[in-house]
Amino acid sequence: MSTELSTHRAANLTPASSDEACFQSLVVMGDQLRRTGFLPSHIKDGVSFAAIVLMGREMGMGTMAACRKLQVIKGTVTERADSQLARFKSCGGRSQFKELTEARAVLWLRHPNGDEHTETFTLDDAKRAGLSSNDNYAKHPKAMLRSRAITAGLKSVGWEGAVGIYDPDEISDSPEPAKEAVIVRQKPDVEPAVSAPVAAATAAATADDMQRSRAAVQKASKPAELERMQSITEQRLKSGFYTPAQADELLFLINGKLDWLTGEPEDKGTDFTHEAAEHEVAS
Repeated sequence: MSTELSTHRAANLTPASSDEACFQSLVVMGDQLRRTGFLPSHIKDGVSFAAIVLMGREMGMGTMAACRKLQVIKGTVTERADSQLARFKSCGGRSQFKELTEARAVLWLRHPNGDEHTETFTLDDAKRAGLSSNDNYAKHPKAMLRSRAITAGLKSVGWEGAVGIYDPDEISDSPEPAKEAVIVRQKPDVEPAVSAPVAAATAAATADDMQRSRAAVQKASKPAELERMQSITEQRLKSGFYTPAQADELLFLINGKLDWLTGEPEDKGTDFTHEAAEHEVAS
């Protein structure tokens, strides 16, 4: 009797213990990888690494594939539209763009169960949704329309793999919730947003703040300067001065400049091209 009871208890405890051990091992792995600089900048620590890897496993992704493809923005798991479409096809779905221009994207989809759907997303749709002010729509309209047609189409056709998953740009485009406290704007002549630390931000970053921040990254000539900017950016993300999307963009540019400064001479050009880095952020 006692033996049966002990066996029963052990059986009940084993799954939980196994899950916890798996999670803890992933946390350790993430902390180690983070120190190498090999992980994307949005993975801040071992815990976030473990969460992303576990989510990726549920979606059929390998460890490093999940790190490349998944990101958590505003508490929501995001995956690039092209990655979602690739998963859809690997599950037996089919797709074809009937039209793809800088003004209109028309995507035909066939669900693995045979259901068909055609999704259309135009520049006029983007304007009605208030998205046309986004720089990405001005610089890369075809790519943005393509992504929106994919994510909307996969949800419309009822593919389970797209449930609760969004493209990062969809989350970045959504408005920030209104703040209860009255916000006092900084003076126009404040120093660049990432040029010096602050104890606590009292205002949200404006478009001008972001432009000054990009310019500060462009002017930086020493790795120490960029590492300091990286630390300041992370502090201001925690304080609420930067949105996750703004912080991700600046960290991407800072890391890109760091890679350029510390790279081998034969592996880099004569100058760091800020516009090229911005294109990578948008792609």
